[in-house]
Amino acid sequence: MLTRKSKLFLIKIFSLFSVVRGYNIPVVVLAQYLSSIFILSPEKRALDVILDWRLFILVFASTLTIASGYIINNFYDSEKDLINRPNKTRLDRLVSQKTKLQVYFLLNFLATILALIISFRAALFFATYIFLIWFYSHKLKKYPIVGNLTASLLAVLPFFGILLYFKNFYPVIFAHAMFLFLLIFIREMIKDLENIKGDIANNYQTIPVRFGERISKQIITILTISTIIPVYILIEKYDVGYMDLYFYVSLMILIFFLLKLWKSQTQPEYVQLHVVLKILIVAGVFCIVLINPSVLINGKALLKL
Repeated sequence: MLTRKSKLFLIKIFSLFSVVRGYNIPVVVLAQYLSSIFILSPEKRALDVILDWRLFILVFASTLTIASGYIINNFYDSEKDLINRPNKTRLDRLVSQKTKLQVYFLLNFLATILALIISFRAALFFATYIFLIWFYSHKLKKYPIVGNLTASLLAVLPFFGILLYFKNFYPVIFAHAMFLFLLIFIREMIKDLENIKGDIANNYQTIPVRFGERISKQIITILTISTIIPVYILIEKYDVGYMDLYFYVSLMILIFFLLKLWKSQTQPEYVQLHVVLKILIVAGVFCIVLINPSVLINGKALLKL
């Protein structure tokens, strides 16, 4: 039997897990490793990439930084989230703001020290990344367009950190990044529609608050149509293996997404659209293996790549 103190400790651990969105972390790690194997260093053996201890440290450091980013974002958005996500906020508040800040500084310290093991340049990259996350959470996210752009950039920045490590600046990499960036940008715009009540109450000058929902939907429509550009480049100009199936399906889903967008008016409807985009992004991570599925079909390919 667990004591009352032990139960309280486990509840607080679960609360902190919710704050750092621990359910997202494994997806980020998987995305970084799959990107490293299939996109960023296709000329290397897959096993060499997986066993690269320097890459492991970089991925671990980015994981710590992303987790700390969720903490500082939660810290500044506590009042807004009480309106937009009351149930999650009650769980998150089981951990005090003081404890959140302590964990935030600890994670950032560990991330910087780990990056320093790789190189001073890596430590500088993560120090800059940490500062940008804080500046976004503290200031930039309250402003239209700038906040959305910064959030989208911060989401893809860890992949560019790994790109700098491999030093392979293939054009196909930037086409993949462009598609991911647009999906995340659209998701950030949907989140603004979803959180409009809390944003108004806390004086966040997002696009829906400042210009209205119709303008916001028009911008989302333009961004969604723009995804055709990187998809065309990836399918027609480069060899992405069977991953072209993912891009075709994504375009079809995005068409239905737009139809649903213009019919949506309530928060639950915007939440559904948000979920669709999250599924599309996560599916994209797993579909990276379709670039060369022989790695999964035949385990020997792991050694031969």
